[in-house]
Amino acid sequence: MSGERSLIAHTNPKSPISEAYRVLRTNIQFSSVDKPLKVIVVTSAGPGEGKTTTMANLAITFAQSGSRTLLIDADLRKPKVHRTFYLSNQKGMTNVLAQHDDYKQHIQKSAAENLDVLTSGPIPPNPSELLSSNSMKQFIEKVRQDYDIVLIDAPPVGTVTDAAILSTIVDGTMLVTASGQVEIEAAQRAKELLEKVKANIIGVVLNKLSKNAQGNYYYYYYYYYGEDEDKAKKKRKKPRKENRDGR
Repeated sequence: MSGERSLIAHTNPKSPISEAYRVLRTNIQFSSVDKPLKVIVVTSAGPGEGKTTTMANLAITFAQSGSRTLLIDADLRKPKVHRTFYLSNQKGMTNVLAQHDDYKQHIQKSAAENLDVLTSGPIPPNPSELLSSNSMKQFIEKVRQDYDIVLIDAPPVGTVTDAAILSTIVDGTMLVTASGQVEIEAAQRAKELLEKVKANIIGVVLNKLSKNAQGNYYYYYYYYYGEDEDKAKKKRKKPRKENRDGR
């Protein structure tokens, strides 16, 4: 997927897909009334389910709403955030955790206003140890104070333990699953792995929906927000009228 396509919330903010990301943002904002969710980990059951694309566009929609937003690439095994945003990855997260650098010196500005990015940096030999260190916990507390919302891209929870580790020190965890790709057993196992560490699973994003399924979704979305039931019924009958006129 090209960068232009993957950052559609930035390149085409009026598209239906961008609107879907804004709906996701709103759902997150209202998912916890008593304690606002400020630090969220995004993971998936397996590779290639679109978690990085989902997280990048979600981060853009938060930034577009005026929130100071930080996107962190904590996938220290196969990082992709720097490619998605066309940024350098010479230094980043691993420098903060292993060398105790001030994270602010490795922050990069994205093309979207209000959105900062901390890329992964060099791939370390011990990702799980770095992510479970006290340095990681201290780093999370710092960014929690400096930003309105922090989104963390983690490796698939079904393949390595990194996402499960991170889920214990953040406010919420979101699972991205690819429709028609992920096996039900794999999705269930991912959920169980997060539950074992008492992660706060705030929701599951069903990604890569077929066009037919999307069409049904947008019909009901339009009906709910724009029309009463009578108007909706007339809209459903409209094709029959067109056929009679055409005889």
